[in-house]
Amino acid sequence: MSQEAELGLRDRLAQLSGVKLLRGTKLSAELERLQRQLERLREDTTDEEIWGRVLLARDEKRPYTLDYVERILEDWFELHGDRGRMDDHAIVAGIGSLDGRTVALVGHQKGRDLKERAVRNFGMAYPEGYRKAMRTMELAERHGFPVVTLVDTPGAYPGIAAEQHGQGGAIARSQAAMLRLGVPTVSIVIGEGGSGGAIAIAVADRVLMQENAIYSVISPEGCASILWRDASQANKAAAAFKPDAAHCLELRVIDGIVPEPEGGAQVDHDAAAVLLRESLVAHLDELADVPADELRRARRAKFRSMGVLASV
Repeated sequence: MSQEAELGLRDRLAQLSGVKLLRGTKLSAELERLQRQLERLREDTTDEEIWGRVLLARDEKRPYTLDYVERILEDWFELHGDRGRMDDHAIVAGIGSLDGRTVALVGHQKGRDLKERAVRNFGMAYPEGYRKAMRTMELAERHGFPVVTLVDTPGAYPGIAAEQHGQGGAIARSQAAMLRLGVPTVSIVIGEGGSGGAIAIAVADRVLMQENAIYSVISPEGCASILWRDASQANKAAAAFKPDAAHCLELRVIDGIVPEPEGGAQVDHDAAAVLLRESLVAHLDELADVPADELRRARRAKFRSMGVLASV
C-alpha cells in the first residue's frame, strides 16, 4: 500500500472521529470499517486471491440489484422506459424508502436463468437503459431525493444496434448528468464494474465496492486478448491491473469497501443486504446536509483528479 493512500484513509478517519452525531446517527460503524480497510490494505494480496475475487464477482449466486431492492427498500415503485424508444431491462430504476428517506435507485440487473439473462441482456445496457437512468436521476433532482446506484455489468452492450442508437453519447450524457446533480449520490459496485457501462451510473459523491467486487476499464479476458492475443491468460491480466476492491481503494478510484458475509455475498443474501444497507445509510447521512453547490464542486474535483500524474 502506498503511503499517500494510507494517509488519505487516515485523514478520512480523523475527520469522522471529530463528528459525534450526524442527523442522530453515530458513525462508529463507519470508523470501524475504515480501520479494517487500513488493516486489509497492509496485507499483500496474491495473484491467486485477485483471480478469486474476479470469480466471486461473477458468481451466478451473488445478489443482483433487485435482490437488494427487495431487502433494503420499502414502498418500491419501479419506473420503465426512456420515453423515446423502449424499456431496457438491463437497467432497473425506481423510487423507494431507505431508512425513512425517499431515494431514487438505479442499477444493472443480470438474469438468474437463460431466459431471464436473454431478457436482461446479461446486464449489458443499450443507450435506452442509460436514458432511463437519466430520467430517474432528473426526477430525483426535481424532488430532492438522494440517488443510489448499484453497478453490476460486464460493460455496455457493444452490438451494432446499440452503436446505431448512440451508445457512446448516452454513456457520456449519463456521466455529465450525474456530475450536475445537486442531491447526494452513492454508487456501490456489487459485482462486475466493467468499463463505460459501469462508470455511466457511478459518477457519485461516494463510490464504494463490495469486498468481492471488481472494477476496471476492461475485462481480464479483453486485456489478455489485447496484450497476449490469448483470452485464456485472463488470470495473468487480472494480476497485472488488479481490479479488486483493496487495490481500487489504494488507487483512490473508490472511497470505501462494503464488507460481505464470510465466504461472500452469494452465501447469504440477507446478511449481505444488511451490510450494504448499513454502508448506504452511513454515507447518505454524512452527505445529507452538504449544500448542492459543494456536492457538485467536490464531485467534479474528485473525478478530475483521477489519473493525474504528479512529479515527485
